[in-house]
Amino acid sequence: MKIPVIKHLTTFIENNDEDYIKETLEVLEDLTEVSSLKDEELDVIGELISNMYGALEVHGEMKNGVSKRDAMNGFMKRVLGSIDQ
Repeated sequence: MKIPVIKHLTTFIENNDEDYIKETLEVLEDLTEVSSLKDEELDVIGELISNMYGALEVHGEMKNGVSKRDAMNGFMKRVLGSIDQ
């Protein structure tokens, strides 16, 4: 996951609508079923999917009144915490 990408996507959601991201996720997730995709291509799609889900989570926290900065920091702490386990 990349913080600048998640931040950019979160701004996109703020300026537009989270439905764009949700629909894009459906397309990307379906695309992973293509048997002819190479591992590198699947890795890129997986990274995009991870960043989009991260942005949705950050945006959800912001809708609950958490500042963008605190939502981003909290999200990354949870991600890093799950990696350490």
